[in-house]
Amino acid sequence: MKPNGPSFVLSTFMKYLTLLLAPLLAAADYTVPIERYTLPNGMRVVLSQDNAVPVVAVYVIYNVGARSEEKGRTGFAHLFEHMMFEGSANAPKGTQDKIIESNGGQMNGSTHPDYTDYFETLPSNKLASALFLESDRMRSLDISAENLQNQKEAVKQERRLRFDNEPYSTAIVDRWPQIAFHNWQSSHSLIGSFEDLNAASVEDVRRFFKTYYAPNNAVLAIVGDIKIPETKKLIDQYFSDIPQQPPPKRPDLSEPGAKGATEIYKDPLANVPGVIIGYPGPPRRSADFNALYMLDAVFTGGDSSRFQLDLVKGKQSVLQFEANPGWPFAAANDYKAPEMYAMFMLHKPNFNGTQIISQVQDEIAKIQKDGVPQDELQRVRTYVRSTGIMQLQSALGRARLLGQYEVFDNNPGLINTEMQTYMGVTSEQIQAVARKYLVPEKRSVLEIVPAPKPQGGKEGQ
Repeated sequence: MKPNGPSFVLSTFMKYLTLLLAPLLAAADYTVPIERYTLPNGMRVVLSQDNAVPVVAVYVIYNVGARSEEKGRTGFAHLFEHMMFEGSANAPKGTQDKIIESNGGQMNGSTHPDYTDYFETLPSNKLASALFLESDRMRSLDISAENLQNQKEAVKQERRLRFDNEPYSTAIVDRWPQIAFHNWQSSHSLIGSFEDLNAASVEDVRRFFKTYYAPNNAVLAIVGDIKIPETKKLIDQYFSDIPQQPPPKRPDLSEPGAKGATEIYKDPLANVPGVIIGYPGPPRRSADFNALYMLDAVFTGGDSSRFQLDLVKGKQSVLQFEANPGWPFAAANDYKAPEMYAMFMLHKPNFNGTQIISQVQDEIAKIQKDGVPQDELQRVRTYVRSTGIMQLQSALGRARLLGQYEVFDNNPGLINTEMQTYMGVTSEQIQAVARKYLVPEKRSVLEIVPAPKPQGGKEGQ
């Protein structure tokens, strides 16, 4: 959650507007219609019909991410995200872009620690086109030496431009996981190394594809202007004959009970200092998880949040911040235990990292001592509810949630019940979770400080 940074007058107005909207939002109950079933080959399907506008979102989520990778083959999940756009047996490279974009649609994919996803949004009368494209690459992705080499270079270039030559990115992507986690599955880089990419063979990639990109390791979520019977026929036509594969072995993600660590990272690209602060989080969907989610909203939810009012405006030490259960690679909705509750503070140079850490811990201590006053908790509930409703406004937003709930929880119905669970979290529960998890002895810290730029620039590999 991030502050939006409007003026103080607008901030005050929004604070009171939020309080005025509270009864309205509390009454605005919603129910997302869901139909869920499984094909004979093991592919799970979640459908949600909404005929308000002639648009449909097709979302495919595979139960594989960076934490499923093997040593010596880091970056495979991300590499495969690229490979999935290299064409397939009946849709050569460029076909997908042409079909989707010529019909006014959009498409993309993304890599996460625990899943990889792909989507298309397009006019609902073109649903069959999206299903054909997704099924064809699930069935017959074009894995050739040429395509693999092309995407190796594309991933390397992406790393150079978006990570190695961006301030804070290398510290966040490469170094922070090594501090936050002790299990290699969680501590290695999501992007991977050049050495591992170079070592990847066509056979390695084919094996990864066969293992993880099987229908029984995927969920298809379709939301929008559909008719359920016709949609089921199309899904059966395009996906039912794709053979399932043996279930992949899941990695052990358990963390040893090690103490937190503190480290300083010198970043020649950074102009102002920053600090990452993290604490091991509770299991997904536990009562502690729900309370931590609401605690994060107390700290970071909007322009009336505590960090915004006390650190940005009050002490004027912090310039901007980000935080989330699962930060920086995951959000609360795709949080899979074990994860961290982590925050990133960019701060003014006249404050040092130790001072910022102390200020953050002071904010935590206030909750640990006094809990959250009821008027503030009501504001936070309203903020959480309103942002949750906004996420549900788009067909793609609903499809993402349904797919993630199915993959991680085997329960897409959480889309209709989880908000009520959050609304039921009490001040005492928030106070208890702050006392249990956000304590200095469990804290990991990475200070990022500006450093002199190397002479002659940075050479890419």
